[in-house]
Amino acid sequence: MSRSQTRIETDLLESGPLGQRIDALKNWRDELIGLVDEYHGWLEKQNLASGEEDLKLYELVEKLRSDTLTVAMVAEFSRGKTELINAIFFANHKQRLLPSEAGRTTMCPTEIGYDDKFPPCIKLLPIESRKQSVSIAELKRAPTNWTVLPLEVGSPEKLAEAFKEMVKTKTVGVRDAEALGLYDARTSGGGPTLTSEGRVEIPVWRHAIINYPHPLLKQGVVILDTPGLNSLGTEPELTLGMLPNAHAVLFVLAADTGVTKSDLEVWNNHVCVATGARPTGRFAVLNKIDALWDELRAEGSYETSLVRQVDETARALGIPREQVYAVSAQKGLVAKVKGDMALLARSGLAKLEGAIGEHLVGVKQQLLREKVSREVGSLIESTGGMIDARRLALDNQLKELRALSGKSHEAIQQMLTRMREEKLAYDKTLQSFQATRTVLNDQIKILLEYLSIAAFDGLMNEAREKMKDSWTTHGLRVGMKTLFDGVLAAMERANKQSQQIRNLIQAVYTKFHTDHGLAKTKPANFSLLAYRSQLQKLYEEAEAFRNSPVMVMTEAHFVTKKFFITLVSRVREVFNECNAMSHTWSKAVMAPIHAQVREHKQMLDQRVETVKKVHDNLESLGSRLADLERQLADLARQRQVIDKMLAKLAAPSPRHS
Repeated sequence: MSRSQTRIETDLLESGPLGQRIDALKNWRDELIGLVDEYHGWLEKQNLASGEEDLKLYELVEKLRSDTLTVAMVAEFSRGKTELINAIFFANHKQRLLPSEAGRTTMCPTEIGYDDKFPPCIKLLPIESRKQSVSIAELKRAPTNWTVLPLEVGSPEKLAEAFKEMVKTKTVGVRDAEALGLYDARTSGGGPTLTSEGRVEIPVWRHAIINYPHPLLKQGVVILDTPGLNSLGTEPELTLGMLPNAHAVLFVLAADTGVTKSDLEVWNNHVCVATGARPTGRFAVLNKIDALWDELRAEGSYETSLVRQVDETARALGIPREQVYAVSAQKGLVAKVKGDMALLARSGLAKLEGAIGEHLVGVKQQLLREKVSREVGSLIESTGGMIDARRLALDNQLKELRALSGKSHEAIQQMLTRMREEKLAYDKTLQSFQATRTVLNDQIKILLEYLSIAAFDGLMNEAREKMKDSWTTHGLRVGMKTLFDGVLAAMERANKQSQQIRNLIQAVYTKFHTDHGLAKTKPANFSLLAYRSQLQKLYEEAEAFRNSPVMVMTEAHFVTKKFFITLVSRVREVFNECNAMSHTWSKAVMAPIHAQVREHKQMLDQRVETVKKVHDNLESLGSRLADLERQLADLARQRQVIDKMLAKLAAPSPRHS
């Protein structure tokens, strides 16, 4: 075997196809960060940067650097989900990082990632937090709610011991279990059952966050490991909050059992609800195919059996067979640990990793490109427009000065007088512009009030009042409709208000263009259509979950309350984004005219000063012309820099094999 082939196989075993694609994505993301830094540095060099733009560009770079890729793992118990996580993400440790003994391993939802602001640790949220009327997302912002266990990365034994904490259970009385929403005597199957002492076994922890310095996790990969049907049903936030935000969802099944009834419940009531119209992000993983390996069977019978299993799985889940991947997580892990390429190929793990990586890279590249284009593209274009305005003004100055050649002092004095009158008229226009700005600020204030958090809280309280403490699926439907109708109405008012603002700014643009020759500019659009679509999708997800057997059959008031809290939290997130967008737009919509007004005033001042110097010394005309020509040449070079940046931003994403 050649040295290069050995290197390729070593890379495949150490990082896998997923790791290689994530590396490629990181390099591409670094190029985007480089583009933003390049633009920022160029602005500073040209003395064009403002404090507001500095902050915006800094925040964008920080967002890009801290960007994450979330892979959610969903399965019923004993499907080999934890072993699959070990095989895909942690095989380079040459051992199992997470406990994957037979039986119930993952007792609470677990997020695995890395934030270098914190030391390696496990953060654990006590199960008693379920009594609080706040979401897990909100609890994450309050460190005092969590128990923190340090991780000794260099000690595999101590790591394994620490991770066992997540699967701990305890027994409590029936009333305590009911108060936590973890036991309902009316339901049968799926949930906790009474022990011989008449107590209920429940998890010690509600949610876990593992902060671990693994290479993939350092690059922004986050793994969401979810428990089975029972926990998904009692934590609506998983279905309505965490799973929909995942960039890929792996639904793990077992080849030795096929698609069971409880598997279908998880798939239909949680995975499909969470992913909605985004089926391409769903991967069905038929695990434990090594259970079908049998050396005594006739040649080819294994392949035939596996094809049949894949076909039946695809049919049961209602997805194309191309989205079903047959693997052996256990054999794939062994293959990576032992360096056995043949066993790795037979395990099917590399093929699954490649598909996940290809999907993640494609989705993330699109999202990042849109983010940078949205937040930097308009700034670069605005800068380009300002450069064009300067070039036009300087070109006009050149024409004026060239026309002065051979003119008398009296003729130059007349031109100087005319320019001073023009400057005086412009100064008067600026005074009226300041009055218009006051009106605009009042209009913008109204827009921001429509989308304020105070306005949202009012809508939420109205929804709760409409429910009248009826924590049933019917009461929930009334509350949901009230909330969504109110939020959409607020967005509609904000859209109309923004149009009035835009019309007013357009009138200002037109006046400056007509009276003073400033460049024609259209105010930036303001549209909440994308957020309306998010809300519509969320409403459909919520309706599907509300109508699911989890809600309809139990009518569990505790789960209904948790559902409403989760729903409010998700809607608040969208509303917050609208609020932030309105703030950004209200500043950006005036930026071009502010820049033009300032630039035009500076150019008028420069024109007057230049003609005055020529009037005082006719012999300086040649040097003034040469100076303007140098400035024009410099602006032409600046325009080329801007054009290159825009071209780089518009360049297609590189393909990764």
